[in-house]
Amino acid sequence: MPVKDDNLIEILTDMGLVTDEQLTEVRAEEAAAAERGEGLVDQLVAKKYLTLLDITRARAIQFGAEFIDLSDLRLDDELITAVPRNIAKKYNVVPVFADQHSITVALSDPSDLDKIDTLQHLLKKEQFDYRVAPEDQIESAINRYYGAGENQVAEMLTHFTQGDIELGDIGKGGNTFQEDEDVDSDAPLVKLVNTIIIEAFKMRASDIHIEPMEKRLRIRYRVDGCLQEVQSPPKRLQNSIVSRLKIQSGMSIAEKRIPQDGRIQMLIANKPLDFRVNCLPCSHGESIVMRILDKSGIRLGLSELGFLTDDQQTFERLIGLPDGILLVTGPTGSGKTTTLYSCLNYINRPDRKIITVEDPVEYQLSGINQVQVSETIGLTFAVALRAMLRQAPNVVMLGEIRDMETASIAINASLTGHLVFSTLHTNDAPSAVTRLIDIGIKPFLVASSARAMMAQRLVRKICKKCAMSSVPSEADLKALGIDLEKVSGANFMKGAGCKDCNKTGHRGRFGIFEIFIIDDHARKLIYEKVPASVLRARALEMGMRSLRDDGARKVVAGMTTSDEVIKATTSDH
Repeated sequence: MPVKDDNLIEILTDMGLVTDEQLTEVRAEEAAAAERGEGLVDQLVAKKYLTLLDITRARAIQFGAEFIDLSDLRLDDELITAVPRNIAKKYNVVPVFADQHSITVALSDPSDLDKIDTLQHLLKKEQFDYRVAPEDQIESAINRYYGAGENQVAEMLTHFTQGDIELGDIGKGGNTFQEDEDVDSDAPLVKLVNTIIIEAFKMRASDIHIEPMEKRLRIRYRVDGCLQEVQSPPKRLQNSIVSRLKIQSGMSIAEKRIPQDGRIQMLIANKPLDFRVNCLPCSHGESIVMRILDKSGIRLGLSELGFLTDDQQTFERLIGLPDGILLVTGPTGSGKTTTLYSCLNYINRPDRKIITVEDPVEYQLSGINQVQVSETIGLTFAVALRAMLRQAPNVVMLGEIRDMETASIAINASLTGHLVFSTLHTNDAPSAVTRLIDIGIKPFLVASSARAMMAQRLVRKICKKCAMSSVPSEADLKALGIDLEKVSGANFMKGAGCKDCNKTGHRGRFGIFEIFIIDDHARKLIYEKVPASVLRARALEMGMRSLRDDGARKVVAGMTTSDEVIKATTSDH
């Protein structure tokens, strides 16, 4: 953005984005601003009269270009390959249209004619055109589709030639898992697969997705809940990589028609990691998804989960009760399992016997008896739960309540002196009550056994290294119910983007929570079998804080951004 640009100011005024009063105000401070190297546009942004989005739109008009919003644009695989990764990152552009003869890219600075000429030469198309998009949207699109940052995978690929990969590099022994001494650890394929896994660990990924496309093999890491594509190996290595991972996880490499599940244990940087591996046959080959289970995550304290002081005290009181049932609800990937494991760690003492029934057992916990469900041999949740109650436990954890039989046994266990933890898939906390009733549990049993229901979602933390002050827009403040006049000591922040967070402005995630405590008044409503909407309305009247309200508190505290909370709680309002 130029320091002084009278033409741009004129366009912004014509667009109705700048008033005469605002211009008069900044012109009065123009001399002082000039000493700091700032122009009128810089001052208008600093005073929050303009946003970078406003300026991008105006600059598009200034240079006779078309503006494009990339936030809702989805780019397919063929389009992404039209602009190589190194060009996209070096020149900060993404393709928005391409065919055999022409290409259109999105860039942020239409005044950079040298860049435009260079791109036209490098992309080698008969027709070249561009659109103007905000710089942060372009960077976000590059991170999403090309991957954030250089990595060793790209470096490893430079060493591969057609003759490097042979079937013998994969391992020996056919369909069964082999120990490491049976595999040549220096083989190029083994190094490549290990590098893919190690890079995922370095990027703090929760999942590795190895997906066969028609003409390429795509590798993506899920970091802080968002998928990021990284440099991928050649398509010709697809079968070798999949076979190597299937052998490591104990799957059959001969079976390619049905899904398979496996597990890998590795020690990376002296840190024990479990990988839950799933193989799914698809149109262009077998797709592999590896879920990284970091055991350090289960040792999180309740405050590290995202609880503020008052909610943490309430939750500690609830999980310290001698009996009853406590349910954690939310969609898949909302952190329910981590919360339950953290609860078990909190209450795990020598004088308490704790048994869990899980499908699968995700983490091995010291001092806790864990049962793996196996439908193929008839060891279902209900069968395991009946048996474990004869083991006289104090605390029982069920991975999930799925049916009437399991729910009934869990409820009865909570009524006979056991503290029961479990999960349900519902959107909010009060809906867990009606879900249990819909399954077939009598309302009076739910009211008698339930101590609390807690819904949760995960939102991304603001990166501490690049955090900066930033007041949300009026629309966001209104959506979150935040009144600036009534909020004292607000510390609104956002991440500017740095190397530490791969220019996303976020690093790590924590929870936002909605705790519905079943008191006498709530029990009366459950007895009356009121609809979920009525139960939720009364719960809010009685003091329950909604997911969005809890998120708003964390936005005010500078822990996350308004966008994150609004995105995670769209069903809350």
